[in-house]
Formats: sequence, C-alpha cells, structure tokens
Amino acid sequence: MGVILKEVMSEQRTDLVLVGAGIMSATLAAMMKEVAPETTLEILEMLPEAAEESSNAWNNAGTGHAALCELNYTPEGPDGRITIDRALKVNTQFDLSRQFWAHMVRKGAMGAPESFIHDVPHISFVWGDDNVAFLRKRYEAMSAHHCFAGMEYSEDPAVLEQWMPLIMEGRDRNQRVAGTRMLTGTDVDYGAVTRGLLQHLSAQPGVAVQYSHQVTDLKRRWDGWLVTVKNLQSGKTREIVAKTVFLGAGGGALTLLQKSGIEEGKGFGGFPVSGIFLRCDDQAVVDRHLAKVYGKASVGAPPMSVPHLDTRYVDGKRSLLFGPYAGFSTKFLKYGSLADLFASVKTDNIGPLLAVGRDNFDLTKYLIGQVLESKDAKYAALRDYFPEANPDDWQFIVAGQRVQVIMPDKKSGGKLQFGTEVVSAADGSLAAVLGASPGASVAVAVMLDVMGRLYKSEFSGWAGTLKELIPSYGQSIADDAALCQAVRNDTAEALHLAKQPAVVGA
Repeated sequence: MGVILKEVMSEQRTDLVLVGAGIMSATLAAMMKEVAPETTLEILEMLPEAAEESSNAWNNAGTGHAALCELNYTPEGPDGRITIDRALKVNTQFDLSRQFWAHMVRKGAMGAPESFIHDVPHISFVWGDDNVAFLRKRYEAMSAHHCFAGMEYSEDPAVLEQWMPLIMEGRDRNQRVAGTRMLTGTDVDYGAVTRGLLQHLSAQPGVAVQYSHQVTDLKRRWDGWLVTVKNLQSGKTREIVAKTVFLGAGGGALTLLQKSGIEEGKGFGGFPVSGIFLRCDDQAVVDRHLAKVYGKASVGAPPMSVPHLDTRYVDGKRSLLFGPYAGFSTKFLKYGSLADLFASVKTDNIGPLLAVGRDNFDLTKYLIGQVLESKDAKYAALRDYFPEANPDDWQFIVAGQRVQVIMPDKKSGGKLQFGTEVVSAADGSLAAVLGASPGASVAVAVMLDVMGRLYKSEFSGWAGTLKELIPSYGQSIADDAALCQAVRNDTAEALHLAKQPAVVGA
C-alpha cells in the first residue's frame, strides 16, 4: 500500500486537462475560468505555437459562419420549399460567440476587436435559371425572419457590379445571374481569437499552457484520468492525473477518443479531406473586392468545398482567398502522419467505415476528380467567379485538414456526419469535439454543450455568470426580435462592427 501511495503522491494533478491549443480549448478554458475561477487546468499542444492547425487563419475561410451566404445551410426539398432551420441555428449560435467576445473585450481580456474581427459583407452568387430560382426562394424564406433583417436580393448586373466588381467584370452579359448580400457579415481571424484568449489565460492562477507537448495515452482510473504526456523538445515523459479531460485537438481528437476506450466513442471513425486555396496579396486586386462571395457546391462535394472568393484580414493585412479545392490525404492533421487514417481503423468502426464508403460514391468520385485536376482547371474554376483573374497574381496554399465524422447508424450501418459533433462519457469525465464546419464560428455554443456534459451538477448554478458572459443565455433570439436587435447592436458596439438594420416591431 505504501508503494502505491508514494506513486500517486508523486503524480501531477489538475482539475481539467485540455488537449489542443486551438479555438475550442481556448474557449472552454476561458469560459471555465469565468464561471469557476478556482478550476485548475492545463492545456497541452503538440505544436510549438497555438492555433497552428484548423484555427489558423490560412487554414479556414474565416467566415464567421453565420449562415448568411453559405447555400448548403438552406437545402431545397423535393417539394421545392427552402428549409432555413439549419441556417437559423448556425446564425444564432454565432451570436453566442459574438456576445462572449464582446464580454472579453470589455474586460480587457482580448485586446482590440480590430485584431480579430472586421465587417465584410456576405454575398451568395449564382448563375443559370435553376440556381437563380433557388436563390430567390431562399431570399424570400430568409428575409422574412428577423434574424436575417437587411438581406438584399438582386438580378440586376449593374447592382451586382457595385456589390462585387471583380466577379461581374468580364462576365457574359447574357448569363443570368443573381445575388444576395448581408452588410452585417464579418471576417474572423480565429487564430487571433485563440491567441488572445490563451494570452489572457496564461496570466490566470491555476493555468498552465504547454507547447511541444504530445498526449500519447489516456487511461481511466478510480480518481480520474491518467494522461501521459511527452515533451517533444526534451523527450521526457510525465503523467498527469485529471478529474476531467477535454479533447479539442481537431483531427487528432478521434485518435485520443479511441485511446480513452469510452463506450460512447465506439464505432466512430473519420474521413479526412484536405484543402487547397488560391491566395492573392496584390493590393491593386485586393482593394477592389470587399466581400465573402459563396456559390453552389459541385454535386458530391462536401460542405467545406463550397467555392468562395473571400476577403481576409490576417495580421493586420488584407488579402483574397479563393477555393477551397478539395483533395484527399490520409493525414488527420496538417502536421500529422500519413498513417493517421489507417491507425484509426478499429474492429468497432470497420462496419460504419464500409457503409459510408458504399453510400457516398458521389463524394469519392468528386475527391478523385479534385486530386487529378490540373492547375489550369483550378484557375478555370477561379475564373468562374473572377472572369478576369490573372494566374500570376495568385499562389496556391495548403489549407488545414478536416476530418469528417463517421458515425455508427442502426439503419445504414454508418453515416458521414458533416458538421461538429460532441462525444462524451456518460459519467461526465471526458468529452471530445469531432468534425468540421461550422466549427470555430460556433465554438461558444459547442462549449456550452460540453460544459453541460462535463459539469452536470454544477452547470445550473453557473447560469447567473453565464448570463453576464452571454446576455441572451437561456433565451432565444430566434424567437424574440427585440432581444435579437438589442443583443446584436450591443455586440456591434463592443466589437466595432456595423449594427443590424432595424426590424419592424422590434
């Protein structure tokens, strides 16, 4: 007994271990220190710096996914009706992130909002009779709801040229086109958000942020989780006993979820999709486009592959991004291993993996086509959106890896889940975030879900503090136009953004 006691006494202990120094872990850690300041926590990041994977500004589109322009959030049913439920959910979840950021900015915990968020109009653009008809119906459905107040629609080339000159110049005037615009759209640098939160956290008592530290194993035991960590610089290994573990390691979360052995993670797998963007830093070109312009995805394309021409603000400089061009890599992380996919195949997820392969032939065909596509073909896709684009002004950059979730499904055997998925242990000791878009944009909403799962007995007692962090907490701005108006104007003031147009009756 004495030997065992000595071993336990020599181990490091903490309340909460968070794996990955990206937007998810930074958000959860910051929220926990607000609602329960006494919580001790340690953030462990494999790379030398924070936010170098999916949260890095060049590894995502930075849309501030508010479902204002992403057409895949508003599907058209067999009866021709447009469903906006998904768009409304994402739209209002992004508001939770804005409210939390506004709180942190006001308390001096994140620096100037211009360091991470800017006004950039969100535009949907289509061509062809069928697509124009779809966009008009989408506009009618969305603009009728107060959450999308201020949405504009036009089929007039002269109006569209004012909205997005690069996209309209040189275009065939006989081509039927249409667009919607929301002036209250934003561009968000999630890397900057993450770094700001982590800088604030590093100065808080009971917080440790470790870089070049890789979690190599997780074992459940009577007093929590035994987390084995390797210092990649020194080569030394240590063990931490944590009451609670959060896996926010992007594509690396699946591997760690499998190592944990929790029953709730059985059957889950991952399908990695890589991405490539075209980037333009030529100021003469960049200055003529201030918008995020989203089109329709190709048949079989995953949601993350919806083509878009985006204004980006990164490190104080404005650039343009076009893409993404989807590809396939067996890595689960941009800086991961080619063996990641193969190592993730287990006896419990072979069935779901095979079922997804069987049922997603269009996706497989699309990815093969994208991998084989030539540079000329990629430039041709750019010219669909920017007819007079000069390839010499653009360079290819490799974006982040996205691991789409493969879930067990009783009916089909397995299904490919696009979006963000939380998997947690029944006893509330461990949670993992899997998946991709809308991801970073709805990090606060996802972390509220995680906190409710990990801290079931304490969560209701935090309602008052959560209301201070997120003024609309416990209410629905989707159901209350006046609340929506008030919340959005308040966050716009704090974040130095355009205010939402007034809603009649609000």
